[in-house]
Amino acid sequence: MSGTSIALSIFLLYWFLVSYLDRKGILEKYNISTFGPLPILMIRTTRGLKLLDILARPRFYWRCFANLGILLMFAGMIAMFLVIALSDFALYTSFLSGNVPEPGKYNSPRNILLIPGVNEFIPFTWGVIALIVTLVVHEFAHAILCRVENIKVKSMGILYALVPVGGFAEPDEEQLFGSKEKEEKELSLTATIEEIEEWEREEKKRLEIEGAGLEEPKPAPVLSATRTQRARILAAGVMANFSVAFIALLLFFGPVLGAIAPLSDAMILSVNESSPASVAGLEKNMIITQIDDTKITTAVDLLTYLEKTEPGDSVRIYAEKDHVVSIHDLQVGSAPADHVGGVLVGGIVPGSPAEDAGIEAGMTMIRINNTEMQSIASFVNFMETTKANQTIEVELLPSVNYAGNLTENGTVILDVQLSSHSTENDRGFLGVIYGNSGVAEFPMLGISVWMPQSKVYLDALKQIPSMLTTLVGWIILFGLPIYGFAGEGFRGFSGTIMQFYQPVGWAEPLGIGIFWIANSLLWIGWLNFYVGLFNCLPAVPLDGGHVFRDYIYSFIYRLTRNDSVSEKVSNSITASFSMLILFSFIFMIFGPFIGQWI
Repeated sequence: MSGTSIALSIFLLYWFLVSYLDRKGILEKYNISTFGPLPILMIRTTRGLKLLDILARPRFYWRCFANLGILLMFAGMIAMFLVIALSDFALYTSFLSGNVPEPGKYNSPRNILLIPGVNEFIPFTWGVIALIVTLVVHEFAHAILCRVENIKVKSMGILYALVPVGGFAEPDEEQLFGSKEKEEKELSLTATIEEIEEWEREEKKRLEIEGAGLEEPKPAPVLSATRTQRARILAAGVMANFSVAFIALLLFFGPVLGAIAPLSDAMILSVNESSPASVAGLEKNMIITQIDDTKITTAVDLLTYLEKTEPGDSVRIYAEKDHVVSIHDLQVGSAPADHVGGVLVGGIVPGSPAEDAGIEAGMTMIRINNTEMQSIASFVNFMETTKANQTIEVELLPSVNYAGNLTENGTVILDVQLSSHSTENDRGFLGVIYGNSGVAEFPMLGISVWMPQSKVYLDALKQIPSMLTTLVGWIILFGLPIYGFAGEGFRGFSGTIMQFYQPVGWAEPLGIGIFWIANSLLWIGWLNFYVGLFNCLPAVPLDGGHVFRDYIYSFIYRLTRNDSVSEKVSNSITASFSMLILFSFIFMIFGPFIGQWI
């Protein structure tokens, strides 16, 4: 039985058990209820309510905190509504032009929900940690502001579904949203036995009170929260999420990323059978960190060192896997007879000198000026000696479909004027992406090595905070787990990517613990921001919907001075926005599928 089948079986068994205990009234006996029809348990407790009163004592601070939250909620409300409107408009125009995007992971229904294990962009472990923190922070902020505004909190608790999935605070809704008139109970012919028994108990109690000559005590009037108080309480959850997101991302991009450094860019991608590397015990996914006494940080370092060796020379390679170092002694072999030297052109930078000169992906560089290109190391070392505006002669083996002129030897010779790629130096820039998707071959060892350029990636991550003065920077930041820098998505330092990095400085004693901290902070920051932003939407039952309705009511009342009219108009406007947002999400989810049928 597969892991998925086992997990599904356990979940169904859990659902059946919860439903059974709920029907038998056992859950209610222990102050536990289910969250709607779902098998999510709401486990309540009154413990910790005194702590809320202690935390709520700096009332001025909390009111300032919540007032700022109201402003941010309206900013988020406008931003989210514009995003939804623009997304719908873009999808609508694609229908008119006949270019409806195909269904994919970016518009999949499962990825609309921010649920770990359902959303394929959110890793389960870090996602669950982040979701628990997000929900607890959100609900705890509501509870504290309730006490600041003298609104009773009846209980707090956790949401449980096989594992804890969040927390909640249960305020007195009659105080928070206003008292509701109770309808008089009437005993009809269709009443149930339970209703009859309840009516008899109430009637008996009333007669006992009258017989004793006592008046039935009248309940104390319930003081409802004002609209300003209610707005503070509702906005506190959003403000708490934004605050936690800010702190988490500040720590992630600050001291945590500063304590992570590249280990090596030389990961073994494959090992040929019976090759020197295979005999020595080198394996796939090992990171080569050192050869003899030379430290290896990139595959080019390894190539440069091996170019100085001869077949039969002995070398010692240090390799790391799962942050455990192993040592391997092996002899350098000879390149296969059919091996063609040179540097494969894996791609061309648009607008570069290479593109202008006619160099194409799939060609192989075998000579530049008088220097033979034996490997990527030869190419890198040569380019480091060039200057901007220098003209070089490049000889290449043509690609399969090359239609240009060839020499008598069947090669292509092109003159290329180099440009400058950086303001920091005047080194020449060609614009060739070498290697086959970042893979270098080592026939003398019998391995291929992947070069992910981990230093470049880490530097790009560290540059994000300096880009937040522009809209692009914010898009990169909050699209990082989904799109990354080139559509690949960045889920944190886990799995294969963690192998390329090591802790440094204050994080060295933590070992791989620094990666756990980094992943937790990344996802806590990301999820808190999106949950806070989602709650800003002007749609009931979201926090933003209640605040939106209250402020619409206040605006209409100033115009009409009629409570009933203001109530009806504000409810109608809020309901309209709620339905519009709901149908917008439905359109975004199912639009691409509909477009494929038309």
